[in-house]
Amino acid sequence: MSLWEVILGTITSEFSDINDIEQNTRVTLRLGLAAVLGGVLGYERENQGKSAGLRTHMLVSLGAALFVIGADPTGTFSDKMSRVIQGVVTGIGFLGAGTIIKSESLSNIRGLTTAAGLWLTAAMGVAVGLGQEVVAILATLLALTILYVVPLLLEPKTTEKNDDE
Repeated sequence: MSLWEVILGTITSEFSDINDIEQNTRVTLRLGLAAVLGGVLGYERENQGKSAGLRTHMLVSLGAALFVIGADPTGTFSDKMSRVIQGVVTGIGFLGAGTIIKSESLSNIRGLTTAAGLWLTAAMGVAVGLGQEVVAILATLLALTILYVVPLLLEPKTTEKNDDE
């Protein structure tokens, strides 16, 4: 066996997980969807001028999906998967904590919504990684409703002043 045959055989065995076209298509779709759904929430945060924007949310969702898919590409739930998800949740907690800024006054805390958005983005990535795409899409739509509609409901109503008063 020649040197090149050994090298080619080694490369082939290292990439042996790409032989199953159906599984590779599933993984590609899941990773792509995780990035897109994270991007949807990230786009909203970016438009609000928040530091954790489009790219951050895309990477969080993609990373969470990758951890789940890497642990079990079929998306079956097991004790091992439970530990992977616990690790993702713990890790995202540290990232979210980094987005929260507290001033001297307890009444002036910023970044909680962005931290919660990152947490939800990781959960969406986990859902996609587990093959729960519809659940992740529904969560994304609900999150957009919360981020866009709820602030409109909370805005103080402006009253027009009458010049006669």
